[in-house]
This record gives sequence, C-alpha cells and structure tokens, in this order.
Amino acid sequence: MANGLIHVHEDNGQFHLTNGLISYIIGIEAGKPLNLYAGRAIADKSDFSYLIDRHFRVLTTTYEEDGNLRPELVRMEYPEYGRGDFREPALTVLQADGSRVTDLKYVGYRVLPGKPELEALPSTRADSADVAETLQIRLLDELIGLQVTLNYTIFTNEAVIARSVLVENLGSQSLTIERAASLNLDLPDSDYTMTEFVGAWAREREPHSQPLHPGMQAIGSTRGASSPNFNPTAIIARPDTNEQDGEAWGLAFVYSGNFDLHAEVDSYQATRLQLGINPLGFSWHLAPGEHFQTPEALLGHTTHGLNDLSHTFHRIVLDHLQRPQWRRRERPILINNWEATYFDFTEDKLLELARTAKAQGIELFVLDDGWFGSRTSDRSGLGDWVANPDRLPEGVAGIARKINDIGMQFGLWFEPEMANTDSDVVRAHPDWVISAPGRGQSMYRHQHVLNFANQAVVDSVYGQMHAILDSANVAYIKWDMNRFITEAFDATRGLERQGEMLHRYILGVYELYRRLLEAFPNLIIEGCSSGGARFDMGILAYSPQIWTSDDTDAIERLHVQYGTSYFYPVAAMGAHVSITPNHQTGRCEPIDTRANVAMFGTFGYEMDLNHVPQSDLAAIRRQTAFFKTFAPLIHNGDFYRLAAPAGNRKTAWMSVAADRSQALVADFCILGVPNRPLSRLHMQGLDPERWYEVRYRDANEPVEAAQSSAGDAVDAGSVAGDAGASAGAGAGIADTAGVAAALAGFHMLPGVYSGAELMHVGLDDTDLFGRDFNSRLYFVSEQGTVAAE
Repeated sequence: MANGLIHVHEDNGQFHLTNGLISYIIGIEAGKPLNLYAGRAIADKSDFSYLIDRHFRVLTTTYEEDGNLRPELVRMEYPEYGRGDFREPALTVLQADGSRVTDLKYVGYRVLPGKPELEALPSTRADSADVAETLQIRLLDELIGLQVTLNYTIFTNEAVIARSVLVENLGSQSLTIERAASLNLDLPDSDYTMTEFVGAWAREREPHSQPLHPGMQAIGSTRGASSPNFNPTAIIARPDTNEQDGEAWGLAFVYSGNFDLHAEVDSYQATRLQLGINPLGFSWHLAPGEHFQTPEALLGHTTHGLNDLSHTFHRIVLDHLQRPQWRRRERPILINNWEATYFDFTEDKLLELARTAKAQGIELFVLDDGWFGSRTSDRSGLGDWVANPDRLPEGVAGIARKINDIGMQFGLWFEPEMANTDSDVVRAHPDWVISAPGRGQSMYRHQHVLNFANQAVVDSVYGQMHAILDSANVAYIKWDMNRFITEAFDATRGLERQGEMLHRYILGVYELYRRLLEAFPNLIIEGCSSGGARFDMGILAYSPQIWTSDDTDAIERLHVQYGTSYFYPVAAMGAHVSITPNHQTGRCEPIDTRANVAMFGTFGYEMDLNHVPQSDLAAIRRQTAFFKTFAPLIHNGDFYRLAAPAGNRKTAWMSVAADRSQALVADFCILGVPNRPLSRLHMQGLDPERWYEVRYRDANEPVEAAQSSAGDAVDAGSVAGDAGASAGAGAGIADTAGVAAALAGFHMLPGVYSGAELMHVGLDDTDLFGRDFNSRLYFVSEQGTVAAE
C-alpha cells in the first residue's frame, strides 16, 4: 500500500483499487471474491457490501455458508464450475475422479509495490515501484489442493487494471485445466454496445458494433495466432458514447495465440465479460507441484469518449508495455525492397536502390525475402537461414557493410517459424514440422509450421539467427509469419499434454524474441504476420512496431490504420509509401496522399526508386525531411479520430502535443463529390482559450523547388535511433527554425483562431473534395511560436 492505490479493509474483507480515475472494488462474501463496483473513481469508505445483490429469485440456488447469496446473481470475480453459477465459468478443472466441480475459498492476500513480471509471458511493466501497485488474492479448493491467485495491477496515472491468474496444484493428484480466463468482469446491466475489430488479410481491424443481446456474443481465434479475422480487443460502450463523450470499457489481451473474448447477457440483463486463451483445443496438465500462468489481460475505462479510451491504451503501450530500449524513441525511415523487386534481385540491384534511397533522406535499407538458402521463389529454402552466395557473394556481413558504407543502416527479413518441404531443415528433421500422426498435411504457400513447442526447434532457429546477427551489422529484423497452424500435434509430448501444444508454441515464439533481444538489445524487430495477422499487445512487448497490413494502398490503409488506432498507438503501426498503380488495388493516388497516410505510422517506402519520376523523388526528399521534423509530434501526441472512413467520403485524424501548443491534422478525400455540399473539419484536443495559427498544404499541389529543397535542411544520414535520444511525451517541437523549413510550401490561413473555434466551428474544407484521393495536412501552432518562413 506504499502508493495508496489499494485500500484494504481487513475487518470486512474488501479491497478498493483506485487512483482518482478508476475504482475497482472487491469484497469477500461466503469465502468468494465478488465484484462490488467497477467504473469511474469514487471515494473510499469502510463498507461497500450494500452493493451485493441479495434479492430472492425463483430457481436460484444459494450457498450453505450464506443463504442470501445466490451465485447465479452476484457479480463473481472468478466464477467456477458446478456451484450454482450457470453462466460461463472462468475456470474449469478436470479432476482425477472425473469431477469438474470446484469450490475456491479466500485464504489471503498480498499488496506489492510495482508490478511483478509474468513467467515466460509478455506483460505490462512498472519501471519503478511508485508507478503501480499490485493486489494478489489467493483462493484455495482444499479438497483437491487447487490454489488460484488473482493478480490485479493498478497504475498511478491510468484508468487501467492489468489482470492475470496463477493456478497451482498443491494436492497429491494430477489435475487438468480445461479453461482458465485471464479476466472476468460482471456488470450489473446490459445497456452496452460491443465493438469488435474484424477483417481478413489486407483489410484488418475494421470496427464492427452491435448492441449486447441476451445470450453469448463472442470473437476469438483458433488459428494459432491472434489473427486478422478478430483482433484480441473489444470495446463495451454505452449506446450514446462517441469519440468525445460517454462511458466505455476497453479489453485487450497481451497474448499472440488463440483467444476467446465474449460477452454473456443473462436473463436478468446482467453482463459477464471474459477474456482468455480459447478453450477449444486447449488443456493444461498439472502434476502435483506444477503451476500454470495465464497471459495478462488489460481492462481500461473512460467516461470521456472513445478517443480518451484510446489515449489510455496508447500510453499503456508506449510507457508500460514496450521495451525501454525503443520506448518513445524515433526509429529510422526505411525502404523495403519487396514490392520493388520481389524475388528478382541481385546485390548490385539492391545497392543501386540503396544509393537512391539514401539521396532522398531514407535511413534504413531492409532486404526482404529471398536472400537465403535456395530461395528464389516461395517453393524452397525457407527455414535455411544461411545466405545464398548467388544473391549475396559476401554473405549478409558483406551487404550489410556495403549498405553501411552508403550511409544507411541495414535490416533483414526472417520467417523463423516456417519451413518449406524443399529445405535442408525439413530434410534433416521432418519430425520438426507440425503434423498429426496418420493425417495429411494442409499446405499454404508451400510451407509448413515448425513446432516451436519443441525446445530443439527454438534452439536451432536461435542458433542460426544469432550467427547471422553476430557476424553482420544488422540493425533491424522484419519477423514474418505467413501460415496458420493446422494438424496441431506435439510429437515430443504424450497424450495428457496434447492440449498444451498451441500455448507452448506461443511460449516458444516469445522465448526466441527474448533470447534475441537479450543478445542484441538495440535490435529493432518489426513484427509481421502476412501483414497484420498477429498485431497484438503480446508482440508489442518485444517489437516497437508491427507491419499493419500487407495492403499498401493508401485509401485502404485509412480503414486499417483508423481501426487499429482504437487500441494501438500510431508509433506502433508499420506504414509505407508504395508504388502507383498500387499492387493490391490498382489505384493511382498522389504521392503526397500516400505519404500523408504513411506518416501516421512508423513511415517508410516500398517501391523501386530508380523507376519513378524525378518529381516523385523531389516529393520524397521533402517528405522525409518533414517526417524527421514532425515524427515526435505524430508519435507522442494524443491521437484523435475526427471522421471515420466507413460509410463516409472523407477521413480525418490529428495528433496534438501533450501541452496543446501544436497539432498536425490530416484530412483525406476518399472520393470526390460533384456539386458538393459544405464541409467543415472540426478539430479536437486543443486548448479552447489559446490562439492558434493554421498552415496547410494539399497533396495535389505541384512540387516546387522551394519545397523540395526542404529535404536539404535535415541530415539524411542522421538516424534518431543512433543518437539514442528519447522523443519524450510532452511539449510540441521546440526547433522553430526547423519547423519553418519543413513547412516550406505550406499556406498560412489569414488571421488567428481560438482553440474553441477550431473545435466547435471548424475549418471549411469543402474545396478538398473536388478530386478523388486528395488530402491536406494542417499544422496548427500556438500564435507566435513558429518563425516566419
């Protein structure tokens, strides 16, 4: 209780977690932990037991210990199976005699300063003891020796509770966990709308909302990865909640494998929310003395609308989840050769592309698929992590040195979890491929999944990757995963352990991440899974950025990045400017519109710069200079969604400095409107009483010499990551001269505008909507803080 975030009332067994933003109150009744209240912060007092529902209802059973406590009606903290609560249990345990009935009773608690790490799993962090406090509540089923520890962490300045559960077998007989949720929250009513983030390859994380209804509504994955189909996040909001106002809960899973997230509304209109590992195909054998740790789940709350909820989760990712080495630090602008060359490249071709990229201010060259083994197509070589001498005559070390000599950092693509049938690793170790005895093997992209539940596989892949990284100056890895798991079976374990395979697989993935980053702590690993098929909080604990989608079309990316932003910060979204016509959609969009979308991400390029017009190269020089100036504002400002792309001809968003002195606004026309009506852009997050100047530039304006020369104002060879500077999270950009140079070619709107005017009256942007795919950037700065151009 060092920080005063957790108030313990031992006389009546109540615990109140509160930080002035959120309150979460637990009470022990009849030995059971009940949720008494969860929501907006309230003052602490000695007794909240009046919040327990003790009303009689027909056909509802009671406990022997308390005849007025009906488990079917009360708000259980961690509901069990078989004791009168007929809703979905959080925990189901198969016992030696075939019974699944458990009776967990409260036996004690601990309050810890800070936040303990979870064994073998990613989780949020408290870098010092004064930024968080953790409550551990222990429950015990004496008959079978089953102990369950409920972990709750509350952060000092965030409306978030981090939840996880430790299950231990203290008895003398083996147990089998069949279901173990990480989070259970019972709410007293069902007047909510549930928003999930759904999609498929190239159209990930599109928001989909529907009112809660009696029964079950659920999302999940059984693919072995969190998947592009359903992201392991959801928003439970009051029906009148919008981006600026209203109450909502946010749920996010710090996990990258199979998950289940559901809302269950009972016949009394109460709601149960659960989040955890998907029980389909899952079980975990607990021999006496063994334990199981669930992944972490995050529960966030707001009464100020969905933008505020997003800001909370963005800060949790940036300040408490990501590794300190790259936390709130700018990463280099990159170029990836994939859409420029695919498999058709030579070292000379790569170096020519790198020299051109360097001249435009790009800082990191990434060599994608095709550099290793016998890999000249997707049919062979995958899994053999040795440089192909026909492609790289001096190996990875040689091309890395040559790229460094050009003045760029070097990055490399891996797909560590996969192998082709036609590969040395599969020929030597066919048993390393995931397959079920006597069954055929499903195929996709001519590749198989290696069994990362097998320690020998993890060790082998680590050894190959370590040898390359230890011998060459590799600053960045793109970690891809292009196939889901089928025929799930672990040939290294027996019958009682088969249900563990998919979870052990993810633990193996996390182990490889940890070992690589322990050996090479400054390495940037960009997560990727056919684009955004494993874009989740678990990967973000190791990767400061994830490739958001394989769809590089800017207009499609508006949808993807918009939906992604509800839980994930802009700084985590890998985003590139690609060629036109786009390789996925065939659309032709202005290069500045493509850049204006990608800049609200980690920013990079994916095109053959040696085959684009000189005007595009001039634009790229200006774009890289602009991004280097404004990246701290984009990545560390509060991100506001202003207009949604779904069902609309426009999209708009903005990043506002924490001190509200500056903002960068992006306004996009999806489709032009003939004889168009009046349109106004309403900003958010500004100080209503300050006065602001507004500058703007449209994507369809011609590139002028003055603008392209702005690229010379920034040293193209300086990479933020090398300098080790932290971007911080507070004020706007202090280098006013640099800002003025980056704004060359922007137009100043006449006069000044109060923050209230920009937010409530808005700016007339009607003329933006005359042409398809047009876009406009606005830079908003407090009056007199930016030098005149």
